[in-house]
Amino acid sequence: MRVHRGLVFFLSLLIASAFAVSARSQQAEPPAAAKPAAKPKPPAAPAAVAAPKPAAPVAGPAKPTLLGQYGEWGAYAATPNGRKVCFAIAKPAATETKPPDRPRNQPYMFISTRLADKVTNEVSVMVGYPFKTSSEATAQVGSTTFQLYTQGDGAWIKNAAEEAHMVDAMRAGDSAVVKGISAKGTESVDTYSLKGLTEALDRVAQECK
Repeated sequence: MRVHRGLVFFLSLLIASAFAVSARSQQAEPPAAAKPAAKPKPPAAPAAVAAPKPAAPVAGPAKPTLLGQYGEWGAYAATPNGRKVCFAIAKPAATETKPPDRPRNQPYMFISTRLADKVTNEVSVMVGYPFKTSSEATAQVGSTTFQLYTQGDGAWIKNAAEEAHMVDAMRAGDSAVVKGISAKGTESVDTYSLKGLTEALDRVAQECK
């Protein structure tokens, strides 16, 4: 069984970065160094001198680049700390909790390729709450149900040998339904549309060969 303690945090940051910027703003944003710096005016008084802004942190995930949006799925690439990562990601088209209206963070499903780790098309789910300890989740694609093991607020396929089968089923399917239970006993049902997934995965494969 794979261990994902660091990966959960890493991918959470990638997700937050990916959805914080649209494709248009990403492409239109010029590099900060490209703008000529204006000559600073001498301050009227020492009190008016502003403190210098801290430099951007070097460590941590690099800002993902949107490679393309295909239906419900976006294809992204990032190079955190020099290690290239490509992934397809989507929000659920519909969510449900039992009891209803229980608060939680935004859930996501993504399929990632990490060249440095020799990982291709790894299916992950961030459910938006801590799973119940030692509980399992499920992902149903068509008539096939895949068992997921949980860690924190993430879930991965339990039997790694079935992962390629799951991805193939998702490419051919219409929806994936993920079910789980939180540490507080809340049951969740998230339905993901698979429209555009094939195109997004093909773009990811092209970027991370």
